Amino acid sequence: MLETILNHKSIRKYQDKAVESKVLDEILNAGIRASTTGNMQVYSIIVSQDTEMRKAIAPLHFNQPAVKNAPVLLTFCADYNRFNKWCKLNNAVPGYDNFLSFVTGAIDALLVAQNVCIAAENKGLGICYFGTTIYTADKIIDTLDLPKGVVPITTITLGYPDEDPKLTDRLPLESLVHYEKYKDYTDEQIAAYYKEKEELPENKQFVLENSKEHLAQVFTDIRYKKSDNEAFSKVLLSVLEKQGFMNQ
Repeated sequence: MLETILNHKSIRKYQDKAVESKVLDEILNAGIRASTTGNMQVYSIIVSQDTEMRKAIAPLHFNQPAVKNAPVLLTFCADYNRFNKWCKLNNAVPGYDNFLSFVTGAIDALLVAQNVCIAAENKGLGICYFGTTIYTADKIIDTLDLPKGVVPITTITLGYPDEDPKLTDRLPLESLVHYEKYKDYTDEQIAAYYKEKEELPENKQFVLENSKEHLAQVFTDIRYKKSDNEAFSKVLLSVLEKQGFMNQ
């Protein structure tokens, strides 16, 4: 299992081959064994296998080809709808209409998603995370008929790989791990930790293609712009209000 984790690759091209129901169930069962706050399991997983449904969902992930190309699309949601109904059926008054509860549900959903990914890769399947889920959460809610109390958190494509990309770079361990207390970084440390990433040929090409001076500018000016972050934040805050997670 450790080897599986250390060799994780994002797969965006999949074979035209269905994932067997038994295999999918085994993977999903591994997912729901993830840690969960208070054993409440305040999450749900929407499995999209129908071709037309995946076509309908694709624009909500900016038409990234893998969404239609993968045989299975999994949308992981924070979900208090089910838990609230159970409480009300048993004369218990739920108090989960607040931001803290949303965060709890989001954490639960992400823990399950990661379990699913590791289990899938351990069985020879490929996966890819899509961060676009929270960008278009309002439209995904409408498309998947998500009721109040349910918010999509992340989406994963799943299938048999039709490519074998190289491992993507990661920052060195010492740049990410702090012992006992957080130790802030010097300018020299920052430069050293990011040097390998900046020197990769593909990242140098990104800089050149986007007419930038540094790789950091590709992130701040092109990939994850302030204006986009603010616009998508407004969408998400509106979603949380609509779905019942913004009461004080």
